[in-house]
Amino acid sequence: MRLTKLSGAFLRSAAYERRFLAKNPWDLAMVVWIPLATVLLIWWIFSQTQITDLPIGVIDRDNSPVANTAVRYLEASPTLMVKQLYASESDAEAAILQRDIYAVVIIPEDFSRHILSSEPAPLVLQVNAQYGTHSGIIQTSVQTVASTLSAGVEIQRLVKQGMAPSQAAIAYSPISIQRISLFNAATNYQQFLASTVIPALLHILAMVIGATTIGRELRDKNIGHWYDVITSDDTNGNANLANIKESETITVSESQHNHTNEKIGFSENGTQSRQVSISILLFGLLGKYFWPLLAYSIWSMLALWFAAPQASVAISSMIATYIGLLLLMLLSFFLGAILTLNSFSLRMGLSSTGFISAPSYAFAGVTFPYIAISDNAQHWSDVLPLTHYLKLHIAQLQMHAPAAVSLPIVYGLTLATTIAMLLTTLLTKRALAHPERWGAR
Repeated sequence: MRLTKLSGAFLRSAAYERRFLAKNPWDLAMVVWIPLATVLLIWWIFSQTQITDLPIGVIDRDNSPVANTAVRYLEASPTLMVKQLYASESDAEAAILQRDIYAVVIIPEDFSRHILSSEPAPLVLQVNAQYGTHSGIIQTSVQTVASTLSAGVEIQRLVKQGMAPSQAAIAYSPISIQRISLFNAATNYQQFLASTVIPALLHILAMVIGATTIGRELRDKNIGHWYDVITSDDTNGNANLANIKESETITVSESQHNHTNEKIGFSENGTQSRQVSISILLFGLLGKYFWPLLAYSIWSMLALWFAAPQASVAISSMIATYIGLLLLMLLSFFLGAILTLNSFSLRMGLSSTGFISAPSYAFAGVTFPYIAISDNAQHWSDVLPLTHYLKLHIAQLQMHAPAAVSLPIVYGLTLATTIAMLLTTLLTKRALAHPERWGAR
């Protein structure tokens, strides 16, 4: 009998929310169309998986065969594109300011003469370091070109002195680096950024939904009606809103005050008092967030399908990552609800949601090293659920670690979600006990 009441509360709450979404296209869009568009748009933005053809300029003041070779090497680099040869530094600077190019390579006068005289002959690179990714790639590529050109010149000089080409190569560079990329060897930016940005954006949207789903009931003074619906015997939840609202605001005359309160359970301020069941309220909240969770479980599956090369990721890793992402979404819903219920204000709830979720990706250690941020920032990062999910995501989908390595994160997200659900239930019970605070914007 108890299980029947709980399942009834869940079904009535889900039916209540389904009817609301059917009549409110903007709320439905937050559940269906906006997250779908977000996943597809981010993946399309990073459809070119590698950064190539970054435009640079060249100022050639030497105009020698060696300088022409340097320009050809720069042009041949897959990550660079010599967009234009400039006559002066002012022209190149104007092009950088207009973002026509991101750097300029200056070949100084007497470049070839210094090389033939075995004197230092530097290439001058002026790069727009405001764009960190662009700057790093350009500096690495130009350094590679300079090293290749320098090696060719030096080896050619040694060969002319009678040394064998193989010996000349060893003599020029007796110590070399054998570089082995353990993960993401192809520098795939879909794998590096897109696959982690999508969960971060879904996390933000889920927190917004969590705040608005319960917050609109407070704002519109309908939270009491919602609870009456989930505890009624009408499976479809078709309780009369007008009658219920009227019953909550009935005032009784002084002569009938005590008698009426005893019969129908009115509080001293004339509003209907409710005997709130924690378990029924919990199942009602689960029903209220059923449709968003169902939709976001589909978008999560789509995001992981994009993020994982299906041929190389173990099924156990996919399952662990998917469970972790579902827990993150459910936790996000209830965190948004907690922020709204705690303040009794949808506006404050949404503001707090944005403050917490929007910058969370910056603290997650994906684009900026976690160990390089300050201690206070590390403490804040450790509190954010997105940080822990992305550790799981990267370990399982990109580093191909055993699933057992990430199980503690799954357990932690499960515990955090359970606590958030219970706290949301208690805060909702508190909200039902204070109808005088309903209606805050």
